[in-house]
Amino acid sequence: MNPVRIAPSILSADFARLGEEVRAIDAAGADWIHIDVMDGHFVPNISFGPVVMKAIRGVTAKPFDVHLMIAPVDPYLDAFAEAGADTISVHVEAGPHIHRSLQHIKGLGKRAGVVICPGTPAKALDYLLDSADLVLVMSVNPGFGGQSFIENQLKKIEAVRRMIDVNGRAIDLEVDGGVDPRWARRCIDAGADALVAGTSVFRGGPAAYAANIAALRGG
Repeated sequence: MNPVRIAPSILSADFARLGEEVRAIDAAGADWIHIDVMDGHFVPNISFGPVVMKAIRGVTAKPFDVHLMIAPVDPYLDAFAEAGADTISVHVEAGPHIHRSLQHIKGLGKRAGVVICPGTPAKALDYLLDSADLVLVMSVNPGFGGQSFIENQLKKIEAVRRMIDVNGRAIDLEVDGGVDPRWARRCIDAGADALVAGTSVFRGGPAAYAANIAALRGG
């Protein structure tokens, strides 16, 4: 298994100085920059869109890991690709044609991610893994930062890990929601190789970011 990748969610950053925050987490050792896009419809919150994402694209060379919590999602895939996304992840629950969405993302030359909410079983991935470069298991209900990790999602992470191993392709297994150092260790033990963290990375301000990221890696 690859070393765990840490993807700080800028949803927890100081929006008044977003570019500086992205530079700070880059310097602190972030592997990916996680961008949570919320529409106020699929999830009960609104964050930001491709214009904001494009504005910060130039401040880091780290991959943009874009999580689209929007429905319908297909009309917006091109815009996020053009704004600088490297991976675009879409929800199984957000529309009737998830396979088509994944194909479209790959057709744009981007890595395609598929996301499942806490109430969605791992079995929903049965016919999607061949089209996915990443699986994102939500360990909270999407929509807000700062929620508590839902413990029963560890069994799902284990199940998805087995599915990926059987598939045999290089597919990242990412976990998002309530991930702090304690839960990070348990997620890694369950088979995750990428962790999204917002509150636990951005706590304490820029001087603390490197230590916060190291703590998630177990260091």
